[in-house]
Amino acid sequence: MRNPIYLGFVGSILLTLASFGGGATRNRGGLLDAFGLSFLSFGHGAGFSNVTFWCSIMMFVAAWVMLGRHQEQTLKALAWWIPPLVFAGPILSRDVYSYLMQGAMMRDGFDPYTQGAAVNPGPYLLEVSHDWRNTTTPYGPLHLWLGEGITRLVGENVTAGVFLYKLVSLAGFAMIVWSVPRIATALGGNPNLALWLGVANPVMTLHLIGGMHNESIMVGLVCVGVLCALNRRFALGVVLVSLSVSLKATAVFALPFMVWMAMRAVQRPDHSRPRRMWNFVVSGTWMTALSVAVVALVTYLSGSSWGWVSQISGNSKVINPLAFPSLLAGLVSPAASLVNEDFSYNAFLGVARSVSQILMLLGLVTVWWLFRRTDRDAVIGITAAYAVAVVFNAVTLPWYYTSLIALVGTFNPDQRIVRWTTGLSVLIACSFTGSGNHQLYNIVWIAIAGTAAWYAVRWIEFGTLRIKTPSPARGA
Repeated sequence: MRNPIYLGFVGSILLTLASFGGGATRNRGGLLDAFGLSFLSFGHGAGFSNVTFWCSIMMFVAAWVMLGRHQEQTLKALAWWIPPLVFAGPILSRDVYSYLMQGAMMRDGFDPYTQGAAVNPGPYLLEVSHDWRNTTTPYGPLHLWLGEGITRLVGENVTAGVFLYKLVSLAGFAMIVWSVPRIATALGGNPNLALWLGVANPVMTLHLIGGMHNESIMVGLVCVGVLCALNRRFALGVVLVSLSVSLKATAVFALPFMVWMAMRAVQRPDHSRPRRMWNFVVSGTWMTALSVAVVALVTYLSGSSWGWVSQISGNSKVINPLAFPSLLAGLVSPAASLVNEDFSYNAFLGVARSVSQILMLLGLVTVWWLFRRTDRDAVIGITAAYAVAVVFNAVTLPWYYTSLIALVGTFNPDQRIVRWTTGLSVLIACSFTGSGNHQLYNIVWIAIAGTAAWYAVRWIEFGTLRIKTPSPARGA
């Protein structure tokens, strides 16, 4: 099948069918039970579902790679690829069940910032991963308000709740689709590249729509907010990004760069240094005040509390090499254990995470200062800031990268950035199972996926998988 649009469409349909038995399957009830097909989620049936799942993932990723040589068709491809996923069950993560659980806790009078899901038994709790049943939530008041509204509408119907969250994720993704090419156009970039690399990217589509993560709304609001700032509608841009902050705090890294943009908008060549400093202070002050007011209003209207501020650091349960501290600990520990049998992986990881937080702070300040001169610099800075935050965070999951992937193609990036983004996207997209477990410590798997990613980048750039060797020089 040589047409990437049709290949991705078939992959999307198969992925939807496989999601119910090979995805983040229900522990109780669900559509498979309702239709007498529960055998597809265990035993040989689960094996069939998982094989179908992996075949569909490979088809989907291959279609995206093939589309890389026909980027002008990206919008048409999305129109074919996304609709089947509307009806898919959760894949690559069980987080949507936790979202529903946290909303039900708010509905029933519990505080998700001080209490774990286990305090509120019911159908939602049965679907929450055991790892998170006694964990508080790090998300903001808008997240809880949204979950509360959905659970009030659907009651204890998990299937209906999941479908409504799918619609929410689609709304966020629609904002990304609409705003990203317009950001690229405003910056003099290539909107086709921006759409292909930052929107149709399998990490974006599979995790934001398939996984139904709240990053879909977060990234959508930030992208539209950035577009508003580029169009000099700064107040609206700040409001949208602040709404995103009230959903997930990491969205805040876009705001300092919007201060640079607002400062330049009122600056004239004849302004003295004190006047330029005054413009900066005024812009920063009113933007900060407006942002705090928006978050405070959402907190008040949602009936939530400021408890989410103390939970921003998140959890420390997840360990994978997508986060620098875990990667470093994984590389150092085997060798250190040979030298010192009392070497403690957890102790080293704790130190690495503390050092990484310092590096994150330094990195954020550095990119904020370096990328201040033009609007293009500001968008590059926002992308770099999200990259610093994700890499040096104590815990990182693949959908965290969507905040920077969405913008990375908008500013005519260097070809090396395109190559690395493409290759790593292929690698990550192929390294997570339908249930959400990863293969990042499976050396053979990563070697195969990494090789595939390398060839994918080569094929997009050169249109061939062959490695050409230079012809021997002719003798005199």
